[in-house]
Amino acid sequence: MMFDFDLVGTSNHRKGSSLSSSSFSYGWTYDVFLSFRGSDTRHGFTGHLYKALCDKGINTFIDDEELQRGEEITPTLMKAIEESRIAIPIFSKNYASSRFCLDELVHIVACSKEMRRLILPVFYDVDPSHVRHQMGSYEEALNSLKDRFKDDKEKLQKWRTALRQAADLSGYHFKPGNENEYDFIGKIVKEVSQKINRTLLHVVDYPVGLESRVLQVISLLDDG
Repeated sequence: MMFDFDLVGTSNHRKGSSLSSSSFSYGWTYDVFLSFRGSDTRHGFTGHLYKALCDKGINTFIDDEELQRGEEITPTLMKAIEESRIAIPIFSKNYASSRFCLDELVHIVACSKEMRRLILPVFYDVDPSHVRHQMGSYEEALNSLKDRFKDDKEKLQKWRTALRQAADLSGYHFKPGNENEYDFIGKIVKEVSQKINRTLLHVVDYPVGLESRVLQVISLLDDG
């Protein structure tokens, strides 16, 4: 029987790589969840960040098949957020024009409070104060949504609160022309690696006599 002892995990498929039932997940499945506006950064910054995280062995969830096709954020995305150690919302100019991004952010902030998940905001070519105070393109986007959701003021307030709270956190601000994007991404990957702070364990390809011991440990964990 093969056991997955890669405590960091690998990434290279649609939602990040899934871990086997025998791996030690410590309450999470992914190291990082990327929240982003696809039309803004999917084939640019976010794609490059995702690859850099994967290359570092960081198990990352990215919705590269746009699971959010209906009117509500899908259970799959909500579960991925809940099972990720760190959420990285990438605030680009049109992030707030997507209600799906805003719903993701609300759930990310809720998980941060209730499940102690970390949030590492990235401000990509937007001023953090515009996100925090809903100015510029963020003001325009929310005003547009305000007309559509005028009968659901609670939802609008949740979006505004989530934006403010996420933007209040320490993060990274990138403005094209001021810094090399490759170096900027390197800083993010370095911090994520430090926060994960785990080491790969080398295990031989065919361990002998290990299964019974692992099952015993799992049974003890199940007993509390």
